[in-house]
Amino acid sequence: MAMVDVAEGLSLPDMVAQLSDGLVALLLRLSVALSKIISKGTLVWKLKLLKSASSYANSRLHAVKAEVLVLASGKDQILPSMEEAERLRNTLPNCNVRFFKDSGHVILLEDGINLLTIIKGAQVYRRSRIRDFVSDFLPPTLSEFKRIYDQQNGWFRQAVNAVMLSTMKDGTIVRGLAGIPDEGPVLFVGYHMLLGLELYSLIGAILREKKILVRGLGHPLLFTKFSESYFIDPPFDTIRNFGAVPVSPSNLFKLLSRKAHVLMYPGGVREALHRKGEEYKLFWPERLEFVRMAAKFGATIVPFGVVGEDDIIELVVDYNDLMSFPPARDWIKLQDTKIIRLRTDLTGEVANQDVHLPGLLPKIPGRFYYLFGTPIETREKKDEFRDKEEAHKLYLYLKSEVENIMSYLRKKREEDPYRSLLPRALYQATWGFTKEVPTFEL
Repeated sequence: MAMVDVAEGLSLPDMVAQLSDGLVALLLRLSVALSKIISKGTLVWKLKLLKSASSYANSRLHAVKAEVLVLASGKDQILPSMEEAERLRNTLPNCNVRFFKDSGHVILLEDGINLLTIIKGAQVYRRSRIRDFVSDFLPPTLSEFKRIYDQQNGWFRQAVNAVMLSTMKDGTIVRGLAGIPDEGPVLFVGYHMLLGLELYSLIGAILREKKILVRGLGHPLLFTKFSESYFIDPPFDTIRNFGAVPVSPSNLFKLLSRKAHVLMYPGGVREALHRKGEEYKLFWPERLEFVRMAAKFGATIVPFGVVGEDDIIELVVDYNDLMSFPPARDWIKLQDTKIIRLRTDLTGEVANQDVHLPGLLPKIPGRFYYLFGTPIETREKKDEFRDKEEAHKLYLYLKSEVENIMSYLRKKREEDPYRSLLPRALYQATWGFTKEVPTFEL
Protein backbone atom coordinates (compact mmCIF):
# COMPACT_ATOMS: atom_id res chain seq x y z
CA MET A 1 0.00 0.00 0.00
CA ALA A 2 2.81 2.40 0.83
CA MET A 3 4.51 1.66 -2.49
CA VAL A 4 1.57 3.06 -4.46
CA ASP A 5 2.77 6.65 -4.05
CA VAL A 6 6.44 5.88 -4.77
CA ALA A 7 7.44 7.19 -8.20
CA GLU A 8 9.23 4.97 -10.67
CA GLY A 9 12.84 5.42 -11.73
CA LEU A 10 14.05 6.84 -8.41
CA SER A 11 17.46 6.07 -6.91
CA LEU A 12 17.49 3.71 -3.95
CA PRO A 13 17.90 6.45 -1.27
CA ASP A 14 15.06 8.52 -2.78
CA MET A 15 12.84 5.46 -3.08
CA VAL A 16 13.49 4.53 0.56
CA ALA A 17 12.73 8.10 1.66
CA GLN A 18 9.38 8.16 -0.18
CA LEU A 19 8.53 4.69 1.10
CA SER A 20 9.27 5.77 4.67
CA ASP A 21 7.04 8.84 4.29
CA GLY A 22 4.29 6.64 2.83
CA LEU A 23 4.49 4.24 5.76
CA VAL A 24 4.22 7.07 8.28
CA ALA A 25 1.18 8.51 6.48
CA LEU A 26 -0.34 5.03 6.30
CA LEU A 27 0.07 4.48 10.03
CA LEU A 28 -1.77 7.72 10.76
CA ARG A 29 -4.80 6.39 8.85
CA LEU A 30 -4.46 2.90 10.25
CA SER A 31 -5.99 3.73 13.64
CA VAL A 32 -9.21 4.87 11.95
CA ALA A 33 -9.24 1.84 9.67
CA LEU A 34 -8.64 -0.62 12.52
CA SER A 35 -11.60 0.69 14.46
CA LYS A 36 -13.82 -0.30 11.53
CA ILE A 37 -12.15 -3.66 10.83
CA ILE A 38 -11.47 -5.00 14.34
CA SER A 39 -14.06 -4.94 17.10
CA LYS A 40 -13.21 -3.40 20.45
CA GLY A 41 -13.32 -6.74 22.23
CA THR A 42 -10.97 -8.35 19.70
CA LEU A 43 -8.51 -5.46 19.95
CA VAL A 44 -8.47 -5.64 23.77
CA TRP A 45 -7.85 -9.39 23.60
CA LYS A 46 -4.95 -8.94 21.15
CA LEU A 47 -3.36 -6.23 23.29
CA LYS A 48 -3.56 -8.47 26.37
CA LEU A 49 -1.97 -11.28 24.39
CA LEU A 50 0.82 -8.97 23.25
CA LYS A 51 1.40 -7.71 26.80
CA SER A 52 1.58 -11.27 28.14
CA ALA A 53 4.04 -12.35 25.45
CA SER A 54 6.15 -9.22 26.03
CA SER A 55 6.33 -9.90 29.77
CA TYR A 56 7.30 -13.52 29.10
CA ALA A 57 10.11 -12.49 26.73
CA ASN A 58 11.43 -9.70 28.95
CA SER A 59 11.59 -11.95 31.98
CA ARG A 60 13.96 -14.27 30.10
CA LEU A 61 16.22 -11.79 28.31
CA HIS A 62 18.82 -11.98 31.07
CA ALA A 63 19.30 -15.68 30.28
CA VAL A 64 20.38 -15.01 26.69
CA LYS A 65 24.13 -15.61 26.73
CA ALA A 66 24.69 -15.36 22.97
CA GLU A 67 26.51 -12.36 21.57
CA VAL A 68 23.99 -9.79 20.30
CA LEU A 69 24.51 -6.79 18.03
CA VAL A 70 21.74 -4.16 18.07
CA LEU A 71 21.51 -1.41 15.44
CA ALA A 72 19.38 1.55 16.49
CA SER A 73 18.19 4.50 14.41
CA GLY A 74 17.91 8.01 15.79
CA LYS A 75 15.20 9.10 13.33
CA ASP A 76 13.04 5.98 13.35
CA GLN A 77 9.47 7.32 13.03
CA ILE A 78 7.85 3.92 13.47
CA LEU A 79 9.56 2.35 16.49
CA PRO A 80 11.40 3.86 19.52
CA SER A 81 14.71 2.33 18.43
CA MET A 82 17.07 4.37 20.62
CA GLU A 83 15.15 3.72 23.83
CA GLU A 84 14.72 0.03 23.07
CA ALA A 85 18.42 -0.34 22.26
CA GLU A 86 19.38 1.16 25.62
CA ARG A 87 16.97 -1.19 27.38
CA LEU A 88 18.41 -4.22 25.60
CA ARG A 89 21.97 -3.16 26.38
CA ASN A 90 21.14 -2.97 30.08
CA THR A 91 19.27 -6.29 30.00
CA LEU A 92 21.20 -8.63 27.72
CA PRO A 93 24.48 -9.78 29.31
CA ASN A 94 26.47 -9.82 26.06
CA CYS A 95 25.03 -7.00 23.97
CA ASN A 96 26.74 -4.54 21.63
CA VAL A 97 24.80 -1.47 20.45
CA ARG A 98 25.54 0.79 17.53
CA PHE A 99 23.54 4.01 17.21
CA PHE A 100 22.94 5.79 13.91
CA LYS A 101 21.48 9.12 14.91
CA ASP A 102 20.71 10.30 11.36
CA SER A 103 19.17 7.03 10.09
CA GLY A 104 15.53 6.09 9.69
CA HIS A 105 13.50 2.92 10.14
CA VAL A 106 14.92 0.95 7.19
CA ILE A 107 18.55 1.48 8.18
CA LEU A 108 20.02 -1.41 6.17
CA LEU A 109 18.63 0.03 2.93
CA GLU A 110 20.22 3.42 3.44
CA ASP A 111 23.18 4.62 1.42
CA GLY A 112 26.47 4.55 3.33
CA ILE A 113 25.42 1.82 5.77
CA ASN A 114 27.61 -1.28 5.37
CA LEU A 115 26.60 -4.13 7.65
CA LEU A 116 29.95 -5.93 7.28
CA THR A 117 31.81 -2.79 8.34
CA ILE A 118 29.57 -2.47 11.40
CA ILE A 119 30.06 -6.13 12.32
CA LYS A 120 33.85 -5.89 12.03
CA GLY A 121 34.03 -2.66 14.01
CA ALA A 122 31.86 -4.06 16.79
CA GLN A 123 34.19 -7.09 17.03
CA VAL A 124 31.34 -9.50 16.41
CA TYR A 125 33.01 -11.32 13.51
CA ARG A 126 35.22 -14.26 14.40
CA ARG A 127 36.21 -17.58 12.85
CA SER A 128 35.91 -19.71 15.99
CA ARG A 129 34.43 -19.67 19.46
CA ILE A 130 37.41 -17.74 20.83
CA ARG A 131 38.16 -14.39 19.23
CA ASP A 132 41.68 -13.89 17.89
CA PHE A 133 42.39 -10.28 16.95
CA VAL A 134 45.12 -11.29 14.51
CA SER A 135 43.65 -14.26 12.62
CA ASP A 136 40.04 -12.96 12.69
CA PHE A 137 40.94 -9.66 11.06
CA LEU A 138 39.42 -8.82 7.69
CA PRO A 139 41.29 -6.04 5.83
CA PRO A 140 39.30 -2.92 4.93
CA THR A 141 37.87 -2.79 1.44
CA LEU A 142 38.57 0.00 -1.02
CA SER A 143 35.10 1.45 -0.41
CA GLU A 144 35.69 1.44 3.37
CA PHE A 145 38.99 3.23 2.91
CA LYS A 146 37.45 5.90 0.68
CA ARG A 147 34.50 6.41 3.01
CA ILE A 148 36.72 6.90 6.07
CA TYR A 149 39.62 8.84 4.54
CA ASP A 150 37.96 10.78 1.74
CA GLN A 151 34.31 11.25 2.69
CA GLN A 152 33.97 11.22 6.48
CA ASN A 153 37.37 12.62 7.53
CA GLY A 154 38.70 14.21 4.38
CA TRP A 155 38.40 17.62 6.03
CA PHE A 156 40.97 16.62 8.68
CA ARG A 157 43.42 15.38 6.05
CA GLN A 158 43.09 18.65 4.19
CA ALA A 159 43.42 20.72 7.38
CA VAL A 160 46.70 19.19 8.64
CA ASN A 161 48.03 18.50 5.10
CA ALA A 162 50.68 16.13 6.42
CA VAL A 163 54.23 16.25 5.09
CA MET A 164 55.55 12.69 4.79
CA LEU A 165 59.33 12.22 4.77
CA SER A 166 61.35 9.02 4.92
CA THR A 167 65.02 8.06 5.04
CA MET A 168 66.71 5.80 2.55
CA LYS A 169 69.26 3.18 3.61
CA ASP A 170 72.12 5.55 2.75
CA GLY A 171 70.70 8.21 5.09
CA THR A 172 69.17 10.45 2.42
CA ILE A 173 65.89 12.09 3.45
CA VAL A 174 63.28 12.10 0.67
CA ARG A 175 59.74 13.41 0.27
CA GLY A 176 57.30 10.50 0.40
CA LEU A 177 57.57 7.00 1.84
CA ALA A 178 60.11 5.38 -0.46
CA GLY A 179 62.39 4.71 2.52
CA ILE A 180 59.84 2.42 4.21
CA PRO A 181 60.55 -1.27 3.47
CA ASP A 182 57.98 -2.98 1.27
CA GLU A 183 58.58 -6.42 2.75
CA GLY A 184 57.84 -7.30 6.37
CA PRO A 185 58.18 -7.91 9.14
CA VAL A 186 58.62 -4.22 9.95
CA LEU A 187 58.24 -2.59 13.36
CA PHE A 188 57.54 1.16 13.48
CA VAL A 189 58.53 2.73 16.82
CA GLY A 190 57.84 6.37 17.54
CA TYR A 191 56.24 9.24 19.40
CA HIS A 192 52.57 9.22 20.39
CA MET A 193 50.88 12.61 20.00
CA LEU A 194 48.19 13.80 22.39
CA LEU A 195 45.14 11.51 21.94
CA GLY A 196 46.94 9.78 19.08
CA LEU A 197 46.21 12.61 16.65
CA GLU A 198 48.95 11.41 14.32
CA LEU A 199 47.38 8.00 13.67
CA TYR A 200 44.85 9.01 11.04
CA SER A 201 47.36 10.57 8.64
CA LEU A 202 50.05 7.98 9.30
CA ILE A 203 47.92 4.89 8.62
CA GLY A 204 46.19 6.50 5.65
CA ALA A 205 49.37 7.75 3.96
CA ILE A 206 51.15 4.38 4.14
CA LEU A 207 48.07 2.54 2.90
CA ARG A 208 47.52 5.02 0.08
CA GLU A 209 51.13 5.25 -1.15
CA LYS A 210 52.62 1.86 -0.25
CA LYS A 211 49.46 -0.29 -0.31
CA ILE A 212 50.52 -1.56 3.12
CA LEU A 213 48.15 -1.77 6.08
CA VAL A 214 49.99 -1.02 9.31
CA ARG A 215 48.70 -3.04 12.29
CA GLY A 216 48.78 -0.92 15.42
CA LEU A 217 49.22 -2.16 19.00
CA GLY A 218 46.62 -0.28 21.06
CA HIS A 219 45.57 -0.01 24.69
CA PRO A 220 43.15 -2.81 25.72
CA LEU A 221 40.61 -0.09 26.57
CA LEU A 222 39.99 0.36 22.83
CA PHE A 223 38.67 -3.20 22.60
CA THR A 224 36.27 -3.31 25.56
CA LYS A 225 32.58 -2.49 25.89
CA PHE A 226 33.47 -0.01 28.63
CA SER A 227 34.77 2.44 26.03
CA GLU A 228 31.53 2.19 24.04
CA SER A 229 29.21 3.16 26.88
CA TYR A 230 30.30 6.81 26.72
CA PHE A 231 29.82 7.37 22.99
CA ILE A 232 26.75 7.32 20.75
CA ASP A 233 29.09 6.58 17.85
CA PRO A 234 32.05 4.57 19.24
CA PRO A 235 35.16 6.23 17.77
CA PHE A 236 37.23 3.09 18.11
CA ASP A 237 35.35 1.03 15.50
CA THR A 238 37.42 2.62 12.74
CA ILE A 239 40.67 1.86 14.58
CA ARG A 240 39.66 -1.79 14.87
CA ASN A 241 38.51 -1.94 11.23
CA PHE A 242 41.96 -0.79 10.15
CA GLY A 243 43.88 -3.50 11.94
CA ALA A 244 44.57 -2.42 15.51
CA VAL A 245 45.01 -5.17 18.11
CA PRO A 246 45.39 -5.05 21.92
CA VAL A 247 48.99 -4.51 22.91
CA SER A 248 50.50 -7.72 24.29
CA PRO A 249 53.62 -9.84 23.70
CA SER A 250 51.52 -12.60 22.14
CA ASN A 251 49.89 -10.30 19.61
CA LEU A 252 53.24 -8.76 18.69
CA PHE A 253 54.61 -12.28 18.26
CA LYS A 254 51.73 -13.28 15.97
CA LEU A 255 51.98 -10.16 13.81
CA LEU A 256 55.74 -10.36 13.34
CA SER A 257 55.49 -14.07 12.57
CA ARG A 258 53.07 -13.16 9.76
CA LYS A 259 55.57 -10.61 8.37
CA ALA A 260 53.24 -7.72 9.11
CA HIS A 261 54.04 -4.02 9.37
CA VAL A 262 53.44 -3.24 13.06
CA LEU A 263 53.10 0.10 14.83
CA MET A 264 54.21 0.39 18.47
CA TYR A 265 54.33 3.28 20.93
CA PRO A 266 56.61 2.52 23.91
CA GLY A 267 55.31 5.70 25.60
CA GLY A 268 51.76 4.33 25.68
CA VAL A 269 49.00 6.11 27.58
CA ARG A 270 51.38 8.36 29.53
CA GLU A 271 52.68 9.81 26.28
CA ALA A 272 49.29 10.04 24.55
CA LEU A 273 47.82 11.81 27.59
CA HIS A 274 50.75 14.02 28.45
CA ARG A 275 50.56 17.18 30.55
CA LYS A 276 51.04 20.84 29.71
CA GLY A 277 54.53 21.61 28.49
CA GLU A 278 55.32 17.96 27.75
CA GLU A 279 54.82 18.10 23.98
CA TYR A 280 57.38 15.97 22.15
CA LYS A 281 58.73 14.45 25.36
CA LEU A 282 59.19 10.67 25.34
CA PHE A 283 58.01 8.51 28.24
CA TRP A 284 59.65 5.22 27.40
CA PRO A 285 60.09 2.50 30.02
CA GLU A 286 63.39 0.74 30.66
CA ARG A 287 62.04 -2.49 29.22
CA LEU A 288 63.33 -3.52 25.83
CA GLU A 289 61.39 -6.71 25.05
CA PHE A 290 60.20 -5.45 21.66
CA VAL A 291 63.83 -5.16 20.47
CA ARG A 292 64.57 -8.79 21.19
CA MET A 293 61.19 -9.85 19.76
CA ALA A 294 61.88 -7.95 16.55
CA ALA A 295 65.35 -9.52 16.31
CA LYS A 296 63.88 -12.97 16.81
CA PHE A 297 61.92 -12.60 13.56
CA GLY A 298 64.57 -10.59 11.75
CA ALA A 299 62.27 -7.58 11.59
CA THR A 300 63.33 -4.19 10.28
CA ILE A 301 62.86 -1.50 12.92
CA VAL A 302 61.92 1.99 11.67
CA PRO A 303 62.06 4.84 14.22
CA PHE A 304 59.84 7.82 13.42
CA GLY A 305 58.83 11.16 14.80
CA VAL A 306 55.94 13.55 14.17
CA VAL A 307 55.32 17.17 15.13
CA GLY A 308 52.41 19.53 14.68
CA GLU A 309 50.20 18.88 17.69
CA ASP A 310 50.96 22.31 19.13
CA ASP A 311 49.84 23.88 15.82
CA ILE A 312 46.29 22.52 15.89
CA ILE A 313 45.25 22.35 19.56
CA GLU A 314 46.12 23.85 22.92
CA LEU A 315 45.98 21.75 26.07
CA VAL A 316 44.07 23.87 28.60
CA VAL A 317 43.00 21.26 31.19
CA ASP A 318 45.43 18.40 31.83
CA TYR A 319 45.63 15.50 34.26
CA ASN A 320 47.09 17.63 37.05
CA ASP A 321 44.24 20.14 36.74
CA LEU A 322 41.64 17.38 36.87
CA MET A 323 43.23 15.70 39.89
CA SER A 324 43.15 19.00 41.79
CA PHE A 325 39.35 19.11 41.35
CA PRO A 326 37.80 16.54 43.75
CA PRO A 327 34.74 15.51 41.64
CA ALA A 328 36.95 14.96 38.57
CA ARG A 329 39.56 13.12 40.62
CA ASP A 330 36.96 10.76 42.09
CA TRP A 331 35.50 10.09 38.65
CA ILE A 332 38.92 9.28 37.14
CA LYS A 333 39.77 6.92 39.99
CA LEU A 334 36.38 5.20 39.71
CA GLN A 335 36.66 4.69 35.94
CA ASP A 336 40.22 3.41 36.19
CA THR A 337 39.04 0.58 38.43
CA LYS A 338 36.88 -0.66 35.53
CA ILE A 339 39.55 -0.88 32.85
CA ILE A 340 42.58 -3.05 32.24
CA ARG A 341 45.71 -1.33 33.52
CA LEU A 342 49.14 -1.79 31.97
CA ARG A 343 52.61 -1.57 33.50
CA THR A 344 51.33 -2.10 37.02
CA ASP A 345 54.71 -3.53 38.01
CA LEU A 346 56.58 -0.34 37.06
CA THR A 347 57.19 2.83 39.03
CA GLY A 348 57.58 6.47 38.09
CA GLU A 349 55.81 8.55 35.50
CA VAL A 350 55.65 5.82 32.89
CA ALA A 351 53.56 3.72 35.30
CA ASN A 352 50.85 6.39 35.51
CA GLN A 353 48.20 4.88 33.25
CA ASP A 354 45.20 6.87 34.50
CA VAL A 355 42.84 7.35 31.56
CA HIS A 356 41.14 10.75 31.35
CA LEU A 357 39.77 13.25 28.86
CA PRO A 358 41.84 16.47 28.77
CA GLY A 359 40.37 19.86 27.95
CA LEU A 360 41.44 21.07 24.50
CA LEU A 361 41.14 24.35 22.63
CA PRO A 362 41.36 24.13 18.83
CA LYS A 363 43.64 26.42 16.87
CA ILE A 364 43.66 27.50 13.23
CA PRO A 365 45.28 24.34 11.85
CA GLY A 366 48.99 24.31 11.24
CA ARG A 367 50.62 21.30 9.62
CA PHE A 368 51.76 17.80 10.57
CA TYR A 369 55.30 16.69 9.71
CA TYR A 370 56.36 13.03 9.76
CA LEU A 371 59.85 11.66 9.30
CA PHE A 372 60.63 7.95 9.21
CA GLY A 373 64.25 7.34 10.13
CA THR A 374 66.83 5.02 8.61
CA PRO A 375 65.53 1.41 8.67
CA ILE A 376 67.50 -0.79 11.07
CA GLU A 377 67.74 -4.39 9.93
CA THR A 378 68.07 -7.04 12.63
CA ARG A 379 68.09 -10.06 10.33
CA GLU A 380 71.88 -10.36 10.31
CA LYS A 381 72.22 -9.66 14.05
CA LYS A 382 69.73 -12.08 15.61
CA ASP A 383 72.30 -13.74 17.83
CA GLU A 384 73.85 -10.41 18.80
CA PHE A 385 70.55 -8.93 20.02
CA ARG A 386 69.78 -11.96 22.17
CA ASP A 387 72.23 -10.41 24.59
CA LYS A 388 70.36 -7.98 26.86
CA GLU A 389 73.17 -5.46 26.87
CA GLU A 390 73.31 -5.25 23.08
CA ALA A 391 69.52 -5.08 22.87
CA HIS A 392 69.55 -2.27 25.43
CA LYS A 393 72.04 -0.30 23.33
CA LEU A 394 69.73 -0.55 20.33
CA TYR A 395 66.76 0.45 22.49
CA LEU A 396 68.56 3.62 23.68
CA TYR A 397 69.64 4.37 20.11
CA LEU A 398 66.02 4.12 18.90
CA LYS A 399 64.88 6.48 21.63
CA SER A 400 67.56 9.05 20.84
CA GLU A 401 66.81 8.71 17.12
CA VAL A 402 63.12 9.52 17.68
CA GLU A 403 64.12 12.55 19.75
CA ASN A 404 66.58 13.71 17.07
CA ILE A 405 63.93 13.31 14.37
CA MET A 406 61.47 15.49 16.25
CA SER A 407 64.15 18.13 16.90
CA TYR A 408 64.93 18.16 13.19
CA LEU A 409 61.26 18.53 12.23
CA ARG A 410 60.59 21.30 14.75
CA LYS A 411 63.53 23.24 13.38
CA LYS A 412 62.79 22.65 9.70
CA ARG A 413 59.08 23.48 9.91
CA GLU A 414 60.06 27.06 10.69
CA GLU A 415 61.33 27.21 7.09
CA ASP A 416 58.08 25.94 5.58
CA PRO A 417 56.25 28.80 3.82
CA TYR A 418 53.07 26.69 3.81
CA ARG A 419 53.02 25.81 7.48
CA SER A 420 49.94 27.99 8.09
CA LEU A 421 46.49 27.22 6.74
CA LEU A 422 46.00 30.38 4.64
CA PRO A 423 49.08 29.95 2.38
CA ARG A 424 48.16 26.29 1.82
CA ALA A 425 44.57 27.20 0.96
CA LEU A 426 45.73 29.84 -1.53
CA TYR A 427 48.17 27.37 -3.12
CA GLN A 428 45.49 24.70 -3.51
CA ALA A 429 42.96 27.21 -4.82
CA THR A 430 45.49 28.13 -7.50
CA TRP A 431 46.86 24.70 -8.42
CA GLY A 432 44.03 22.39 -7.38
CA PHE A 433 43.27 20.47 -4.20
CA THR A 434 44.79 17.27 -5.57
CA LYS A 435 48.24 18.82 -6.07
CA GLU A 436 50.78 18.23 -3.32
CA VAL A 437 51.58 21.36 -1.35
CA PRO A 438 55.36 22.10 -1.18
CA THR A 439 57.26 22.28 2.07
CA PHE A 440 60.76 23.21 3.31
CA GLU A 441 63.90 22.33 1.36
CA LEU A 442 65.43 18.98 2.30
